[in-house]
Amino acid sequence: MANDELEGNTLNVYAYIVHVAKPVGTRDVTRGANLSSTSVAHRHLQKLEEFGLIEKNEYGDYILKEKTSINGHVWVGKNLVPRLMFYSFFFLGAFAAEIMVILLSYLIKSIVIQVSFLFLTGMTGVAMILFLIEGLQLYKKLNPKHTELR
Repeated sequence: MANDELEGNTLNVYAYIVHVAKPVGTRDVTRGANLSSTSVAHRHLQKLEEFGLIEKNEYGDYILKEKTSINGHVWVGKNLVPRLMFYSFFFLGAFAAEIMVILLSYLIKSIVIQVSFLFLTGMTGVAMILFLIEGLQLYKKLNPKHTELR
């Protein structure tokens, strides 16, 4: 499978199929992946079928054949989460630890906080926010609605 080619709407369709975890038709994919038409959905389904990631069942619906790794993303259960989200959680932990040190300096007078530490704490906070914003934007783009089939 050409992992580099799995992007944009094709990636959205694939993420939708993995998320619903049951056979889907082109109309389901059109709605679930927020595509403009069934012909667009069909084209992306064919692409995924060529990659060997999905297959048609005996009723003509598409089912997941293989769950593959996606560059820059991590599978969390049935959801594809941008790796940037995990980076933001790392910086959140570092930021929380730095804030704790600053708060401890008010309680324990022997702990002296230098201006450079405050600057680095600010930079950690900015990094956390930037990674979180970028990660959330990618997540929303990749998971348009994931409505369950009725």
